[in-house]
Amino acid sequence: MYKSEQEYLKNYNVHRYDIPMLSIDIGIFTILNGKLHVLLIERGEFPYKERWALPGGFIDQSQDQDLHSSALRKLTEKTGVTTPHLEQVETVGNATRDPRGWSVTSLYMALIPYAPTSKFIDSVSDVRWWPYEQAIKLDLAFDHLELIAKARARLKSKTAYTIIPIHVLSSPFTLTQLQQAFEELLEKSIEKKSFRRRILSADVLEEVGQGLPAGGLGRIAALYQPKQGCEQHSFVWSLGN
Repeated sequence: MYKSEQEYLKNYNVHRYDIPMLSIDIGIFTILNGKLHVLLIERGEFPYKERWALPGGFIDQSQDQDLHSSALRKLTEKTGVTTPHLEQVETVGNATRDPRGWSVTSLYMALIPYAPTSKFIDSVSDVRWWPYEQAIKLDLAFDHLELIAKARARLKSKTAYTIIPIHVLSSPFTLTQLQQAFEELLEKSIEKKSFRRRILSADVLEEVGQGLPAGGLGRIAALYQPKQGCEQHSFVWSLGN
């Protein structure tokens, strides 16, 4: 018998019980040409070699202080960029999702303004922005079809009551661009006057002048950028209503 917890921990063998594989998977979303896209990589190794999958990888105990830092590291490794929005969606684990054995993954959702995949740095066979509706028709690796659907559902849900769509736009942007982003993520149209009234009364944007929106396309209009701390705002009434 051990006389103290310190003695017990000193002699404890972490491998006494089976340890499942622990990983992070990230649903990275953007809007391109008005449509929701998700970033997928083509796997270069077995299992599921040459199959498309979500970016991610195993947790590194020597580098990762917690799940969020692991997700940030994997995001940087895969894209070379930092995301304005990264959140945990769900943790999934079972004996069937990975053919190598019992596996647990923590699913995260990230939003970034569109960037060409040529700028991404991960050493995989291929990396590509897929239109969401095409991505969910692919024969994806592991249980990533299920994971993408979970991340998409979270994104749609939060769009209804937060300002989250700003994270898929490059600043500055017009109110029209912002409304189009909301509508795409909500999968429904929003009445223009009602949208503008709610957004402007929420005081989450600051006007930065007039001109062409990011990308140089469209008509001259008032341009906006997010105010600091706007991510904390929740709409009293859902924009999805």
